[in-house]
Amino acid sequence: MNLRTADIIQRMGPNTMVLNMGPHHPATHGVLRVILELDGETIIKAIPDIGYLHTGIEKTMESKTYAQVIPLTDRMDYVASLSNNLAYLLSVEKLLDIQAPPKAQFARVILTELTRIASHLVWVGSHPADIGALTMLLYAFREREKLMDIFELVSGQRMMTSYFRIGGLAQDIPDGFEAKVREVLNTFPDKINEYERLLTKNRIFLNRTVGVGKISDKDAIDLGVSGPILRATGVKWDIRKSNPYSGYDKFDFDIPTRTNGDVYDRYLVRVEEMRQSLRIVKQALDGIPEGDFVARVPGVVLPPKEEVVSNIESLIFHFKLVVEGFCPPVGEVYHSIESPKGEIGYYIVSDGSNKPYRVKVRPPCFVNIGALPKMIEGRLIADVIAVIGSIDIVLGEIDR
Repeated sequence: MNLRTADIIQRMGPNTMVLNMGPHHPATHGVLRVILELDGETIIKAIPDIGYLHTGIEKTMESKTYAQVIPLTDRMDYVASLSNNLAYLLSVEKLLDIQAPPKAQFARVILTELTRIASHLVWVGSHPADIGALTMLLYAFREREKLMDIFELVSGQRMMTSYFRIGGLAQDIPDGFEAKVREVLNTFPDKINEYERLLTKNRIFLNRTVGVGKISDKDAIDLGVSGPILRATGVKWDIRKSNPYSGYDKFDFDIPTRTNGDVYDRYLVRVEEMRQSLRIVKQALDGIPEGDFVARVPGVVLPPKEEVVSNIESLIFHFKLVVEGFCPPVGEVYHSIESPKGEIGYYIVSDGSNKPYRVKVRPPCFVNIGALPKMIEGRLIADVIAVIGSIDIVLGEIDR
């Protein structure tokens, strides 16, 4: 028996019982177990119990060269892999004291904002499905497929793209990219309006979400919550504004906030975030500069392919970089970005070798799930499903 379960049972009152929800529950969005102490259907105590998926990604990263780590970052929040790529790469680039060229930075912004939309589409489809609105899943995935087409165009993969690389991009932006992005910009606003017509004033959806899973701005800050959950409490915090990266200070966009901090407000924040992401994408696409897609840093970035096939020195450098990697200076860095779910940051320690000495990830899902007890204690057991869904967790990021 789990010790935490035993502790709860030991102090149980005569009218309470312990219920294990999960870890293989159809509405927990992964292998999450929640230990609930109930008085009838009212939750007295709740403890999230994690670790069933545990992948050991951070320790695996420490056995890889810096470039070999990139595909591992894809596999944490696998519905927003490009955001994970970017946070890691910005940390490595900070360690190396290099910057991606402007063209690569604009492309990164476009693709990470499309990733934000794709992640929110998974949520806006699956969360209503958890509480009975199955139609939304089909609508949201219809639009998400168009975004997957764009990711496949640039990287060859629909998921786990690994398109961003140290110093820029894996390869130049392909032909047809702008046309596909323009199509999304032209058609998607009407689709968001369609989602709102289905959900925003739907009486059943309102009954299951308004006033449910509330958390105050003070509690959210104390618990380290970030992303849409924090902004739904009225806190106007977004790393793209507070600590701009990849040129976000060049773009005009708003930070959506609400004030009630409940499940319904989290929905409204995410819907508005999709609109703001489209706004950023349009500005970036209109202003994307000409130039190279990667910083040409000898000893760090692979030489151009045309040189590799015609120049023996470039071939040797290519071989050595792929096999041995590079050795950054001794030091430690932390860099974070605003992922679809909140602040994701990478703390990297270099000992001067070709592999990171330590990698520690600050994932938003792991921190945000810690607020679950505050949201559901005192509520009915039926509300647990709505609240867990509203946090928008991916267990690959929690049990990294």
